[in-house]
Amino acid sequence: MQVPLLDLKAQYATIKDELSPVIEDVMDSQYFIGGPAVQELEGLIAGYSGCKGAVGVSSGTDALVLSLMALGIGAGDEVITTPYTFFATAGSIRRTGAKPVFVDIEPDTFNIDTARIAAAVTDKTRAIVPVHLFGQMADMDPIMEIAEKRDLYVIEDAAQAIGATYKSAKAGSIGTMGCLSFFPSKNLGGLGDGGMVVTQDEELLERLRQGRNHGQNPKYYYKWVGGNFRLDTLQAAGLIVKLRHLDDWSAKRRANAAKYDAIFAEIEPVTTPPVRDYNVSIYNQYVIRVPRRDELQAFLKDSGIGTAVYYPLSLHEQECFAELGYKRGDFPVSEAAADQTLALPVYPELTDEQIEYTAGKVREFLS
Repeated sequence: MQVPLLDLKAQYATIKDELSPVIEDVMDSQYFIGGPAVQELEGLIAGYSGCKGAVGVSSGTDALVLSLMALGIGAGDEVITTPYTFFATAGSIRRTGAKPVFVDIEPDTFNIDTARIAAAVTDKTRAIVPVHLFGQMADMDPIMEIAEKRDLYVIEDAAQAIGATYKSAKAGSIGTMGCLSFFPSKNLGGLGDGGMVVTQDEELLERLRQGRNHGQNPKYYYKWVGGNFRLDTLQAAGLIVKLRHLDDWSAKRRANAAKYDAIFAEIEPVTTPPVRDYNVSIYNQYVIRVPRRDELQAFLKDSGIGTAVYYPLSLHEQECFAELGYKRGDFPVSEAAADQTLALPVYPELTDEQIEYTAGKVREFLS
């Protein structure tokens, strides 16, 4: 049996008849940048995320970069974040000239350990960037409490968490801004790259709109130096169609995760991803912790099962961040996660037989 980590062709087959005329309409219009489709998607995502507004951008990475730029964060500033996440989180901070300051993670959810944040705040700290990793939101109340006490911005990296909730609040709706990604592998994936910034702050919305188009307002007049961060019309049109199915797809991921949980409950060496009782996860990834991770991954590959390691090297150990002065052992929880975790297939179209086969092969290896 073949079980890919993700099967986008299976998803496409279910919505092809909805997507094809929308794509054809864009091609007929020859309107490829901005326009009504982008504005419609922004309104839909803002409403879906429980925010006052949204600004479509070219990628989740650019959403982070633009958010930092819009807040005036740059050289001499520090931004607190996690070392266990996709590179874009810390890379975007560094691109502005600011310094990423890492804080270790929780050993079970893999989200930032909020109990460690306050000790990392200095007089140079301007913002906190929590990551809602693998589809589960970080513990936002303590983060917002620290931010209010120290007058800090909070940028939620919700690239993997659209639709996830924390005490009924949607990802991106709690902090100063939230950043979403529409990379094709996400629960709401585009036909290429795309992203969005959501916020409750109407003044920031205008600054974000200017910033995604070089800081321009009106045409050929520039208030500040932004970037070319515009969302393509084609992406917006496709995402409008896909958004109609998002809640159903995320519910199917939760159902698939529950099936794995039930099987792995009988396999002691496997640690399954817990979900806090105040959270609803969208399971962008289903990540287990296991002994002999690399051997297991090779065994599953030989069995026709796709897996991935998110992430094999913590950010504080990456060569490009050597100048920050961190070393192996500084963030042991993150380092252990990088050595022991493995993502299994959890996409909505996964069948019960594929789940049972995958879990059975994990059992076979560990026994």
